[in-house]
Amino acid sequence: MTKGIAAMGIHHKILIIGGGNAGLSVASRLRHAGQNDIAVLEPSDKHYYQPLWTLVGGGRAPQKESVRDQASVMPRGVAWIRDAANHIDPEAQVVTTAAGAEISYDYLVVSPGIQLDWDKIPGMAEAVESPAASSNFRYDLAPKTWELIRSMRSGTAMFTMPSGPIKCAGAPQKIAYLAADYWREQGVLDDIRIVMVLPTPGMFGVKVFADELERVVAKYGIEVRKNSEMTSVDPAAQEAVITDHASGTQETLHYDMLHAVPPQCAPDWLKATDLADPSNPAGYVEVDKHTLQHTRYPNVFALGDAGSTPNSKTGAAIRKQAPVLVQNLLSVMEGEAAEARYSGYGSCPLTTARNRMLLAEFDYTLQPAPSIPLIDTTHERWDMWLLKRYVLPFMYWRLILPGRA
Repeated sequence: MTKGIAAMGIHHKILIIGGGNAGLSVASRLRHAGQNDIAVLEPSDKHYYQPLWTLVGGGRAPQKESVRDQASVMPRGVAWIRDAANHIDPEAQVVTTAAGAEISYDYLVVSPGIQLDWDKIPGMAEAVESPAASSNFRYDLAPKTWELIRSMRSGTAMFTMPSGPIKCAGAPQKIAYLAADYWREQGVLDDIRIVMVLPTPGMFGVKVFADELERVVAKYGIEVRKNSEMTSVDPAAQEAVITDHASGTQETLHYDMLHAVPPQCAPDWLKATDLADPSNPAGYVEVDKHTLQHTRYPNVFALGDAGSTPNSKTGAAIRKQAPVLVQNLLSVMEGEAAEARYSGYGSCPLTTARNRMLLAEFDYTLQPAPSIPLIDTTHERWDMWLLKRYVLPFMYWRLILPGRA
């Protein structure tokens, strides 16, 4: 059911902030476990399968497949409060909403997602609205990315990634490979200079996958600026300033096409709460990286992009976090210790061509953690492309959100 945002004095045994992948996966699993007083605080009437936006931007999937009505994916028996959180008082166990409602809780799950700081890099917000730039990190802009790729026949294409944690850290690279492969198919790749700007010292944090991606960029002739970041952009001149953080030098590059990715952090309202990690200015919820329980407030848990777990912020991580969180939350509700453990598993399905993908799976040890037996997923493969394009979206809508996978 839906509760009016003007309602005051609401109480729920379990309150979940955020109706995205993390929030709904947890809500569904709690319902399966017999919990019947759960509320999800979520303002949006649409639900997005964001991993598909890379394929939309690469011309390999229709935009409409990535969105459904929020009402259609909300678990039955869960109260949907159509409002947004803007403060949490963990001492009083009260969440205040944007509409002024106060919702008290016995147990809290924090999963509001991550904030995209478009204005943190001067000129970026204006650039993605200009004719020569786009970003797959916005639903409305992903089709524009494809239009820019499809219409380009010569010049310089730039693909950037910001420093700091972002959701799906492979996404800034994936779209570059999809574009390069399309230009190769069209016979214009040799006429296009592709520049990829990465803040990291390597292509990927796990060596076996980094080595494979080095082969991919060499195949396409992509220039990679490592330890670097786009620090400003002038959309009128179509120029971007690239800062090399290792040397401190800067260069200004003209672009004919720009795919930009904004810096990301916890929502501003969350940073201002006592749940935020005081040692991290990004403001993520301070949780034990294995149990997902808050380090100072035992009736609070967090998962997904806004949690402080030091792993990649991916949907695959959420799929492994959700059952651990639910098991530990149920244990705490019974007066027992939170003993289930999350290993830090995450995966990044890296599209390396228009019909090839490598599946990078790893955990807190930054070692490969393969989950598919008898298949070497450390190299780009056609069957892994089928997984990305068809199997994972099916799993998301039919199994993951309903809490069955």
